Amino acid sequence: MAHLKPEQFRFDGSTDFVLADQPTKIDDLYDDKEHYELLLRELTSQLNELQETMFAHNRYGLVTIFQAMDAAGKDSTIQHVFSGVNPLGLRVHSFKRPSEQELDHDFLWRNIINLPERGTIGIFNRSYYEEVLVVKVHPEILTKTQRLPDDRIADLDKVWKKRYKDLRHFETYLHHNGFPVLKFFLNVSKREQAERLIDRIEDPSKNWKFDDQDVVERGFWKQYMQVYEEAINATATQKAPWYVIPADDKKNMRLIVAKILADELKSLKMEYPKVNKRQQKNLQELIAVIQNE
Repeated sequence: MAHLKPEQFRFDGSTDFVLADQPTKIDDLYDDKEHYELLLRELTSQLNELQETMFAHNRYGLVTIFQAMDAAGKDSTIQHVFSGVNPLGLRVHSFKRPSEQELDHDFLWRNIINLPERGTIGIFNRSYYEEVLVVKVHPEILTKTQRLPDDRIADLDKVWKKRYKDLRHFETYLHHNGFPVLKFFLNVSKREQAERLIDRIEDPSKNWKFDDQDVVERGFWKQYMQVYEEAINATATQKAPWYVIPADDKKNMRLIVAKILADELKSLKMEYPKVNKRQQKNLQELIAVIQNE
């Protein structure tokens, strides 16, 4: 994977982002299944070591966000990429439709209470970005379900602009406090999504994954592509970039995501706590105590 350059998938707001120009499939990064598994093991091993260093250092936490259309592979990517990481260092949360309790709070609240503590990696399967994606495609969710004052939603264009601004500020705030944010959009093609949805129907072991609403939402594909493009353009920053990952090949997708995560963790100034000479002497003395028991 020496030729893999994660920056080709990175968008930080310095240039205009055009979703239609982004590939959903690239050349394979692996030779065969065995080679893929070897590469992924190497990357997950790196992630585990880096997370252990982060835990011991206890100054940073990492927030990772996975957004995508249905059947793009969010669940399997999270499962495979983090499979080798000590689960004690992970905080995974999947955001579904807001509950009654969540609707009684601001739109960031349910994400804030699930943020990771220092030393851990937070994994958001969907996130507060649903508020400028699904809700923007279906504004009736905002006007009829969410409980904002009428004067706050009189102009929906202003609502979206304010939410983009809130998200930029929130992610900058997290970065300033030692919690960098990595945002992944898993970019699957409409054709590939169709094949995966059909597979969920035809394979009895996958029927549980299928939701009739997935087909309904597929009918809004063009609108979703537009709001994703708008959201990425509005919220991609140097401190909280978006990574748009080709998702038609799940193996490639997992390798790219794992590589980006490893590179991000390596960029943090982390180290194991150093022991001074007095502490070293005490530790050596304890060896003798243990051996003499």
